[in-house]
Amino acid sequence: MHNTAILFLEFGAVVLGLGILGALALRVGISPIPLYLLAGLAFGTGGILPLATSEEFTATGAELGVILLLLTLGLEYNADELVTSLKGNARAGLVDLVLNAAPGAILALLLGWGPVAAVAMAGVTYATSSGITAKVLSDLGWIGNRETPVVLSLLVFEDLTMAIYLPVLTAMLAGLSLVAGAVTVAIALAAVSVVLLVALRFGRYIEAFVASPNSEVLVLKVVGLALLVAGLAQQLQVSAAVGAFLVGIALSGELAEDAQALLAPLRDLFAAVFFVFFGLQTDPTKILPSAALAAGLALVTMITKLMTGIYAARRAGIARAGRVRAGIALIPRGEFNIVIAGLAVAAGAHPDLGALAATYVLILAAFGPLAARLVQPLLVRVASRA
Repeated sequence: MHNTAILFLEFGAVVLGLGILGALALRVGISPIPLYLLAGLAFGTGGILPLATSEEFTATGAELGVILLLLTLGLEYNADELVTSLKGNARAGLVDLVLNAAPGAILALLLGWGPVAAVAMAGVTYATSSGITAKVLSDLGWIGNRETPVVLSLLVFEDLTMAIYLPVLTAMLAGLSLVAGAVTVAIALAAVSVVLLVALRFGRYIEAFVASPNSEVLVLKVVGLALLVAGLAQQLQVSAAVGAFLVGIALSGELAEDAQALLAPLRDLFAAVFFVFFGLQTDPTKILPSAALAAGLALVTMITKLMTGIYAARRAGIARAGRVRAGIALIPRGEFNIVIAGLAVAAGAHPDLGALAATYVLILAAFGPLAARLVQPLLVRVASRA
């Protein structure tokens, strides 16, 4: 009973604090994400007031935040749009992989960390944060822009690449044989294929099952289905975010619009918790020693992500302002990157990898939304002149 009271006190204080920070961000006119991250640093290990009881509860809330962000993002699009966008942007996805995985791998090799750490750092610098990007697109009203499907197709391409990459990395970290590693990858590929097939071929049956005139029943069905698919995907070594996103695209029309409106407050609450938890995972005392190296790596990969977005949007016939928006939207790093670094550190890849990755991700998780907010007026000015 005592622990439950402390949990309520701690979590209530965190949520109330987020509300105050959100109000401050609205008044100043910036994204609240950097403030949420700083709040996480303050409440995490080594922070001003570390949480004693509610960290595990907050971790679960953070996972829900990512799932709800990707679910509501998927509700914006249908299966046909996803397939068309993926086919049209496969080349851009490969460019994204080469440009953004290379800096992390090269740095690890230059530091003498070895090939396994190089593969881990390649993943850290490659993957864009789907959760943060989804929040940026929503906050800035970019969801309806022409370049947004291009950004989403790149995010899905990255998530599908992660479905192959994570089993490979896990096998390398565990020192498994080539055969055992191949079996792990095959299982992951089969899982992705099944989830995609169900979402694309049987979407109308899913809609018929989920549809309800009662808003309470509709929310329960949509969230329950998203969590179920996300859990199955995670169990099969596939991203839970991919599963939730595919549930979203399986629903379309008026049903998707109703679900999105009902889920928006729930999504915003748990999305804020996700960003706080991200900060909780970073020890502030480890940031300064690796800050210079992480900042240099962040600068390089900001440029490579910007190049990726511009290239992909230009191939899709998007105007200059949209190309820059696409590149800016791809800058944030977040949940996947921390998971990758955590796997590598737990397996003993290199003792300095965790601090470098955490500092690097924190820089881009905070700067990405700020860059999008700051560049918006400039893009409007350029577009109006054009």
